[in-house]
Amino acid sequence: MPREFTPKVITANALVQGDVVYFTAQDTWTRDLRHADVLTDEADADLRLLSAQARTGEVVGVYLADMKPGTDGPEPVHFREEFRRTGPSNHFHGKQADIASRT
Repeated sequence: MPREFTPKVITANALVQGDVVYFTAQDTWTRDLRHADVLTDEADADLRLLSAQARTGEVVGVYLADMKPGTDGPEPVHFREEFRRTGPSNHFHGKQADIASRT
């Protein structure tokens, strides 16, 4: 029996900077998961994924990532996506510093 489709976002890495990015409903890339387009329909997700994968001059490693609804937008289901969202772990800089300044 096929598994039920769960909410997902399209994610990748920016080609030049290497930052984690998410596909928006406006077909643009954002570095903020809160602005990602949450896909709840499997057929729509497959079509949007193909569209995102075709943007080879902008991103690499495009894939669908499982998410769950959160109070401030989509929240990662798996540790890998949480780790990618928060940025490098070797120093307190970039996204980690930005997140700390919001709290």
